[in-house]
Amino acid sequence: MILSILAATPIVGALVLAVLPRGSATGGQMRPKVVALAVSLATLVLSLAVLAQYEPGDGGYQMTEQHTWIAAFGAHYAVGVNGIAITLVLLTTILVPIVVLASFDDRLPDPKGTHAYFAWMLAVEGLALGAFMSMDVFLFYVLFEATLIPLYFLIGSFGGPRRSYAAVKFLIYNLVGGLLMLAAIVGLYVVSSRQGDASYLLSDLKNLDMGQTTERLLFLGFMAAFAIKAPLWPLHTWLPDAAKESTPGTSVLMVSVVDKIGTFGMITWCLNLFPEAADWASPVIIVLAVVSIVYGALLAIGQDDIRRLIAFTSVSHFGFIILGIFAFTSTSMAGSTLYMFNHGLSTAALFLVTGIMVSRRGSARISDFGGVQRIAPIMSGVLLLAGLSSLSLPGLAPFVSEFLVLAGTFTVSIPAAAVATLGIVLAALYILIMYQRTMTGPLAPGAEGVTELRPREIAALTPAIMLIIGLGFFPQPVLTAINPAVDAVVTHLGKTDPTPRTPTPIDVPSEQEGGH
Repeated sequence: MILSILAATPIVGALVLAVLPRGSATGGQMRPKVVALAVSLATLVLSLAVLAQYEPGDGGYQMTEQHTWIAAFGAHYAVGVNGIAITLVLLTTILVPIVVLASFDDRLPDPKGTHAYFAWMLAVEGLALGAFMSMDVFLFYVLFEATLIPLYFLIGSFGGPRRSYAAVKFLIYNLVGGLLMLAAIVGLYVVSSRQGDASYLLSDLKNLDMGQTTERLLFLGFMAAFAIKAPLWPLHTWLPDAAKESTPGTSVLMVSVVDKIGTFGMITWCLNLFPEAADWASPVIIVLAVVSIVYGALLAIGQDDIRRLIAFTSVSHFGFIILGIFAFTSTSMAGSTLYMFNHGLSTAALFLVTGIMVSRRGSARISDFGGVQRIAPIMSGVLLLAGLSSLSLPGLAPFVSEFLVLAGTFTVSIPAAAVATLGIVLAALYILIMYQRTMTGPLAPGAEGVTELRPREIAALTPAIMLIIGLGFFPQPVLTAINPAVDAVVTHLGKTDPTPRTPTPIDVPSEQEGGH
């Protein structure tokens, strides 16, 4: 039951924080922070215990647990991990302690809400872990929707001046997607009940015999929900507003963890349950992914708000992830899964270090900064490294992911891969322009308060930076876990990797035939 214990630990921690007595002004605000950090670290230790038991050469689900949940509906409490799931489980458990530690000094609209703030963070962690480990689509749907609750309160109760608008917009978009997926799940129930006992288990649904029209309609219901969550252009518009009004920690949980449930769902549910429909829809999805890459990068270049800039970079990066998934090659799909992990790290570092900058300057406008490297060289260095990671500089973790996605896509669609490559060039523009305007040149008036990173902030950012550098040079341990699971999905789709194109040999006449 180690997976159940893993997902339950942060939920229990959130409940403990909810009932924890409020003490004095100082002690009462520090106590929930320490409890949240301790719970998140305990969850990280449990995830490492899961990793120690995981057999990376097996592409199937491991450490599975299954119990009847709602017999009348055929719903089960079923959890397990394969290489894709365990990668995202580790991403979640690594990021949450970083977020909690980095959020100790967050300025909340109501300082008395510290208990709730960290409780909601732990709730996001537990629900996301459950979603990544679910092997029953009804259980997955419940957890998929439940993640909206803590994020809604984190944005709406603890965000910026327009937090209510951003929280409602976030909720409406994602609820609409969830309702479409619910309709598709009901359709799955009808189809499965006609072919025997109704079941929501992934292992049973993969073998369903569906008509072409039915499969395509059900696929669209799932895909719409995941495209909003990911997000994919043109369903992305909720993200920049939510990121702008959220605290840095909330933005990390939203973009680096919860939004990954969308791309995870595309691989685990869309491709496994609806292989023919996924193949049918792939040309359109590839076009939308390429548009997301270029559109997100172009809009990022034009932003003056740092938080909106990072949000649009994520729209571009999610385009790469979705492109790799629907290219249907083992190389591109492995790159997409690795990209989920690496994007989570680089975006977390960007959101957190810029959040510290914004908090000290009192403004998120890039034009209000300038010359900060003169008074905060360590902060400047961390921002530069996180930015270079986001633009996929060779030697840093996202480069390997982006290279695999593009290499796999080139074998099936040269035009899509060629246009997507433009996103790399544009990424260099929006990152380097942002760094130049905030960190170089003379110190801007009013920027004197942007002081150097404190030891606790350095401690929070260091693990992410170390992983970004380490996986940039040696990504093989993660790919070793990912590859068997990806190969199983590609095989289920009935796809094989295209043979690399080689030049046709030219016959050269021999000397006996008159050659020279």
